[in-house]
Amino acid sequence: MTTETAAPPTTTAAIATTRAPRRRPAPTLVIGVGIVLVIVLFGLIGPLLVQDPLAIGNDGMQPPSASHLLGTTQTGQDVLAQLAYATRGSLLVGVLVAVLALFLSAFFGILGGYLGGWLDEGFSLFTNVVLILPGLPLMIVIGSYVEQRGLLLIAVVLAITSWAASARVLRSQTLSIRNRDYVQAAKIAGEKPWRIISVEILPNLLPVMSSGFVFALISAILGEAGLSFIGLGVVGTQTWGSMLFYAQNGQALTLGGWWWFVPPGFLIAALGCGLSLINFSIDAIINPRLRSAPAHARRVRRAEKKEEAAA
Repeated sequence: MTTETAAPPTTTAAIATTRAPRRRPAPTLVIGVGIVLVIVLFGLIGPLLVQDPLAIGNDGMQPPSASHLLGTTQTGQDVLAQLAYATRGSLLVGVLVAVLALFLSAFFGILGGYLGGWLDEGFSLFTNVVLILPGLPLMIVIGSYVEQRGLLLIAVVLAITSWAASARVLRSQTLSIRNRDYVQAAKIAGEKPWRIISVEILPNLLPVMSSGFVFALISAILGEAGLSFIGLGVVGTQTWGSMLFYAQNGQALTLGGWWWFVPPGFLIAALGCGLSLINFSIDAIINPRLRSAPAHARRVRRAEKKEEAAA
């Protein structure tokens, strides 16, 4: 009687069962995306559901009630309506600044790092000069001398002071990637520089660029809020910083009107927390050591508990 050895599974279903399970997204990424998504939806849909934020009423400094869910300002304006429009304005400024900063950092960092030579030296010199410029004082000076501070002007000023650090990171990564075999093979094959940058180099830099975009978004929202709080923000557009500015001028803290300044401050903190969690998750993807650090810490704690139990 002979014994036959069972053949290994060859069907698609059997092979699928032997594959490694999919890696679940990090909890920090899920929480961060959830917080940011809620705030973005509020900024997009909220202005369509509230009343005119500039409408003046007779019931000034009223606490939250059924008619005004977040109370009213000193002149009777609805705080919830102002918060919805301010959320949309702050997000618009943040996204515009982040896009401009990403473009500038990619242009000076990737292009200069790949082409090298005098162009790289010139771009590096210009990047270092911009990097040492004091961001907030420069924005205050420009905002003080310009009366018509539109959305585009503030975005350009914030973008100019926030792209240099990311450009240096992208340049260093590009210098490392341009000497790899597949890039050299593309050069030998006669590929044009723009195609090598867009096809061979740029995909490898997407995680770094994503992290820089999120960081620029955080910096832009906080920078705009700081400028608006001191009265140098965007003119004609409501933002979280402008709400805090008018709350300070209306003596909301002295009068006990917490519902006027707490909501915008809370949304600034919540959005910063959500974007920071997303940025930490992207950093963990870029750096495998950060991804494996929590598991290593758990193993160390389990080993310490076993030693304590044995003792």
